[in-house]
Amino acid sequence: MKSPEEIVELMLSNDKFSQWIGLKITAIDKGICEATCTTKSDMLNGFDIVHGGITYSISDSLLAFASNAYGYKCVSIETSISHTRSVKVNEILTAKCTEINRGKTIGIYNVDIFDETNKLVSKFKGSVFVSEEKW
Repeated sequence: MKSPEEIVELMLSNDKFSQWIGLKITAIDKGICEATCTTKSDMLNGFDIVHGGITYSISDSLLAFASNAYGYKCVSIETSISHTRSVKVNEILTAKCTEINRGKTIGIYNVDIFDETNKLVSKFKGSVFVSEEKW
């Protein structure tokens, strides 16, 4: 079975969106993932703040990496996010995904994203379907 690092490397090699965001994985293991990302001007919305879809996408990617790190292919089945602070351009965000529960076919995860001052900017919860297909 492939290691968590090998699985994430495979996933990232085909993940053009995570590449565009500039996601940098700083820690990966079964059920956990941490990453950083520096916001860019083309991530801004009409209010001149980072679009909420960016923190959502970062969270969704970390959910995928943490849940797939066990070696079985997982896909999200339900997600939600709360935005707690606005994010500006050129901020370095740190995202942390943790596993809440993992059963035979369902996994539940939280992703918290923090700004450079370690203030929470978003809180994400996601559920995945755990398949029997191995990486």
